[in-house]
Amino acid sequence: MLAALKALADRNRLRIVAALDGADELCACQITGLLAVTGATVSRHLAVLERAGLVNKRRAGRWIWYRLAAAPRYEDLLIWLRRATAGDRRLAADRKTLAKIRAVDPADYCRLQRGNADTACARTEKNR
Repeated sequence: MLAALKALADRNRLRIVAALDGADELCACQITGLLAVTGATVSRHLAVLERAGLVNKRRAGRWIWYRLAAAPRYEDLLIWLRRATAGDRRLAADRKTLAKIRAVDPADYCRLQRGNADTACARTEKNR
């Protein structure tokens, strides 16, 4: 539990968990676009969340998809987190931004984000 609380003490990691809570799964480039930070920064945040047992990843070819872990020990924490952040303006804005990001095909989004066919998702996989 302490590792999860430490992981959630960072605003960007909290934003990632909130985004994943509202989505089945997100690829690394979608999370990068949401946070508007570098892929390396997102990769570090995701690694912390993964070590804490809050997120799981799934590889599919060049893609890495992230989702909240099905960890019963964190169910109460996530319920509390939803209540505690219900009125957070930044997270409400993130939900709107994420809806726009998810409206674009992930492969197209990654290409647009990087300006070429070498996707952020592929880079993330190479760096892990």
